[in-house]
Amino acid sequence: MELKIYNSLSGEKEIFKPLHENSVGMYVCGPTVYSNVHLGNVRTFMSFDFIYRTLTHLGYNVRYVRNITDAGHLTDDGDVANDRFVKQSRLEKLEPMEIVQKYTVDFHKVLEVFNLLPPTIEPTATGHILEQIELTQDLIAKGFAYESNGSVYFDVLEYNRRGLNYGELSRRNIEELFANTRDLDGQSEKKNPQDFALWKSASPAHIMRWNSPWGEGFPGWHLECTAMSTKYLGEKFDIHGGGMDLKFPHHECEVAQGKACNGTEPVNYWMHANMLTMNGQRMSKSTGNYILPMELVSGSNDFFEKPFHPAVVRFNFMQAHYRSVLDISNEAMIASEKGFQRLMEAMKLLSTTEFKTGTASSFDIKSWKEKCYAALTDDFNSPILISHIFEAVNVIFKLKDEKDTLTSEDLEELKKLMHGFIFDVLGLENIEENNNEKLDKTLQVLIDLRNQARKSRNFDLSDQIRDRLLAEGIELKDGRDGTSYSIS
Repeated sequence: MELKIYNSLSGEKEIFKPLHENSVGMYVCGPTVYSNVHLGNVRTFMSFDFIYRTLTHLGYNVRYVRNITDAGHLTDDGDVANDRFVKQSRLEKLEPMEIVQKYTVDFHKVLEVFNLLPPTIEPTATGHILEQIELTQDLIAKGFAYESNGSVYFDVLEYNRRGLNYGELSRRNIEELFANTRDLDGQSEKKNPQDFALWKSASPAHIMRWNSPWGEGFPGWHLECTAMSTKYLGEKFDIHGGGMDLKFPHHECEVAQGKACNGTEPVNYWMHANMLTMNGQRMSKSTGNYILPMELVSGSNDFFEKPFHPAVVRFNFMQAHYRSVLDISNEAMIASEKGFQRLMEAMKLLSTTEFKTGTASSFDIKSWKEKCYAALTDDFNSPILISHIFEAVNVIFKLKDEKDTLTSEDLEELKKLMHGFIFDVLGLENIEENNNEKLDKTLQVLIDLRNQARKSRNFDLSDQIRDRLLAEGIELKDGRDGTSYSIS
């Protein structure tokens, strides 16, 4: 079957035609590691993990690049005091690279808990300063950028004057963009208010800084991804993904940088995962409608009646299409847990039961297989795939009760397909089979979070983690060699 992908650039589903036969280059914007990864981020990265798994399952050789933004995350090009790394390092009284290391480790641990595969390449912004400087020089030489007071900006009006279209990805009109621009510190350096920073001059107080032809400074946020994606995937590659919130301005700026540098669209298929809400409302720290991934797993929150295993959370997330808004609630998680348990029970029956076989069946496995692959190849439609999987689950329980039969060949085919779809593609895990190992990993994440809370002098959170675990029969024991646990 032909794979169809919804392309944000065209606004339509398109037949996927890779640049190189049987190979896919995919870049996904990774985390900005100045704080704990939040649940909405996990949803985005899980969506692209599913896409990565599906492409691999369909036989493509995928080079999956997901970056780490560890410098220069200045989103509005205004006061450099708004740099998130600088602000967090002052707040926690740590060096910026200590902040980077702390939250990069947290990011990897959380994604491992939810069974996300690592990318094939994970470059960092600070590891590619030279490439970003070279790109900036190239844009200046081609007349698309200019230096001002030690900073360098991309000239949006010049880009459009040359017949190009800033705003094509997000479908924004440049006149409207100029009319709606806010006054920000540092705007006086720009020719036009919509020009965006390629390189920012560092003030004396700015901690993260590098030498450049324009003086000491740091890279612009948008330039990082262009530098890293083109280095590892080429001037033009197949898929660029990220959250819906990155479409403008981040991805719009990437399109402009790529076309200005290389004279061609940098990406064939732009893909965007939609947002996560909770109890019908946007998740936000300011409103209190907010929960961290491991708080959902541990049960240390005021929104859910119990802890939920990471595999159940993943199953819940997979029940929504990646382009749809996903709303989580206590009721939705309870329902997902029941569905997950039925699914795992069926898989256990499939692997341990000697079913009676026959010569005829009401279940057409060939047609079922085609429907499953039709869902996968229709823009990675995980909820439709899951609905077809549960058709097979019902058949498995009928086989158990001897209300239906399959031929021995069809039974083997069903076992193989179910295992592939559930474990390889959806990335679910059998809780029972991995209980001890996953418990160790999950508790270690909680111990690490408690240690971080104690280090930050957040003793209320530290005590809450300890007390909630104790209430579940898990006692944490602090010693000279660290923290261990025992289960009563």
